[in-house]
Amino acid sequence: MNPPSEVSAASPVAYFSMEVALDDDLPTFSGGLGVLAGDVLRSAADLAEPVVAVSVCWRDGYFHQLIDDEGRQLEEPVRWCPAAVLERLEARVRVEIAGRSVVVGCWRRVLVGVTGGEVPVYFLDTDVEENSDADRAITDQLYGGDNAHRLAQEIVLGVGGPAMLDALGIAPGAFHMNEGHSSLLTLALYEEELAADGTAAPAAAQAVRARCVFTTHTPVAAGHDVFPAALVADLLGATRAAELERLGLLEGDELNMTELGMRHSHYVNGVSLRHQVVAQELAPGHRVESVTNGVHLATWAAPQFAALFDRHVPDWRVDNALLRYVGGVPTEEIAEAHREAKQALFTEVAARYGHRLDPEALTIGLARRATPYKQTTLLFSDPERLRSVAKAGGPLQVLCAGKAHPRDAEGHELIERIVAAGGLLEGDVEVHFLPDYGLEMAKRLCAGTDLWLNNPIKPYEASGTSGMKAAVNGVPSLSTLDGWWIEGCFEGVTGWAIGGLGDGDDASDLYAALEERVLPCFYGDQQCYLEVMRSSIALNASFFHTERVVREYARSAYRERGTGGRDD
Repeated sequence: MNPPSEVSAASPVAYFSMEVALDDDLPTFSGGLGVLAGDVLRSAADLAEPVVAVSVCWRDGYFHQLIDDEGRQLEEPVRWCPAAVLERLEARVRVEIAGRSVVVGCWRRVLVGVTGGEVPVYFLDTDVEENSDADRAITDQLYGGDNAHRLAQEIVLGVGGPAMLDALGIAPGAFHMNEGHSSLLTLALYEEELAADGTAAPAAAQAVRARCVFTTHTPVAAGHDVFPAALVADLLGATRAAELERLGLLEGDELNMTELGMRHSHYVNGVSLRHQVVAQELAPGHRVESVTNGVHLATWAAPQFAALFDRHVPDWRVDNALLRYVGGVPTEEIAEAHREAKQALFTEVAARYGHRLDPEALTIGLARRATPYKQTTLLFSDPERLRSVAKAGGPLQVLCAGKAHPRDAEGHELIERIVAAGGLLEGDVEVHFLPDYGLEMAKRLCAGTDLWLNNPIKPYEASGTSGMKAAVNGVPSLSTLDGWWIEGCFEGVTGWAIGGLGDGDDASDLYAALEERVLPCFYGDQQCYLEVMRSSIALNASFFHTERVVREYARSAYRERGTGGRDD
């Protein structure tokens, strides 16, 4: 069975993602991967692209984050009711997991775009009455449990997802895997092709490749899901494990989910130009393209900036590139919108956390997942140097946020060090950690801070999107030249770079950038800083948006399906 030559409403793109972030009341996400998925789907609705999405209804969410007086992260399950925010569908499908027939139910949320286009998002759920307690718990917590639990979750998504779409009467023309968690869908499609009359294995594999697209976000080999062959045979069954072995996918007695997805995709992409190079080195047997990430501008523009855009560029929501004309908006209006957004942030921080902040002080936003490669404590690595920078250049305030994975001991330690730095620097540099970072607080931080800081170890930032969210609100970035910032940084125009493209002393480069470029501009030449803010919108927000991302996928991956993503 060959796919149609064009994707249409009758044969939509099925976008699969382990997590999708739509709002805080629907806590089925942990961070950037889910936020990107939500933004892509919103833009697909805006463009009326024929897209449906499949994810999982995580009953315990990711987790609520609490921070004790010592800076230790404590985790609690998220208490939420799917029926309050989603539509329960009657459809049921069954998947085989470790010889058991597990029933999968479904919920739906429909996204409506600015042009009236609709994208339904389907959330799979094993917490149904037909299942045992153990099987009901498969879809309990995102990224929770051991290898067996994780593989069971990926079977639900990758095998149960296509079955659910079929049960709903949806026949996708293409399947887009947002990372490797859903790669088992290629095995399900392969089995479907083999079942067609007279289809031979090579032709079946080719037919699957013609329908599949794979996006990788992980720039390190250790970040990809890998499962032991014995576990794969136990959970998927001997027949499917043997098929994977015949396809050459159980090399070294393990199944690499990224390799499974890439092997069966005609189009594979990284998420920035730099990441394309890194991903190509990690996957030399595949041709890796690039689609640099973006954000959904209408979601991330603060009310103050959305109103400013409405006055000056009224069609910006239907044509995001029009924000380039913000370059002609008077800087006085940029300043007023930012002042109001900053005050809204400070009011929320005071109400939620009790911290009183100085509206005149340079306020730095530092909010991202707490994990070693993000270097979230780099700013505090030399407290005396930071103290002297603030004394010489002007007052500094730092607002930090981000969760550590429950099993990431190093990530937990990073949070403790941030909290400790706040106590050590008290009176000279205000440092506050804001627990339980979610979408609404992210929107306020990205709009209300004065500078967005990002300093990962190169080249481990595949893209990064938080700085893009800041840019739409006129907040410039101070960032390592990695991921998207290599493409978005025009020094002294849209923000500032920490060091160069090569290796260097990240901490020393960060302090030097603050001392020599950022603080003199902010405190010594306010007009200069306002022009940087305006340019961050006109140059960066007008390009780094998911409207462009969806158009690129539609043009390069969905409608021009080739013969396969492998070089061989």
